[in-house]
Amino acid sequence: MTLEEAKSARAGKRLVFTNGVFDILHAGHVTYLEKARSLGEMLIVGVNSDASVRQLGKGPNRPVNTEQDRLTVLEALRCIDGAVIFEESTPEAIIAELQPEIHVKGGDYRAEDLPETRIVEGYGGSVVIIPLLEGRSTTNILKRLGEE
Repeated sequence: MTLEEAKSARAGKRLVFTNGVFDILHAGHVTYLEKARSLGEMLIVGVNSDASVRQLGKGPNRPVNTEQDRLTVLEALRCIDGAVIFEESTPEAIIAELQPEIHVKGGDYRAEDLPETRIVEGYGGSVVIIPLLEGRSTTNILKRLGEE
């Protein structure tokens, strides 16, 4: 989905936006995305590009899956209405353009520390932090496999 397609598909719906790498999809991701979707009528997911994942310092072998593969897997989930790839290290530009009513992040973040919070709150939206599903992470999976 392109950003323009996401904007036109919105058509007055209460939009929820979240973003992340979503490298090796696991139960924690799915639970988080389902909770995010329950907050509105449409969920759009920003997916970090391969280059931005490397900039974030996730590890020398990350991402494991390419941006197109990660996008394909996410778009197959029924709780997601669309997904877009972004090149920047933060989703500030997408958020400024889409202006979702709710921006969601996982419990490993604090709203006051997110650079996108000022943008969301600036147009009257809100940031919601969803608790993580304990013990579920791509990093933990890779450690069990001896990859990190």
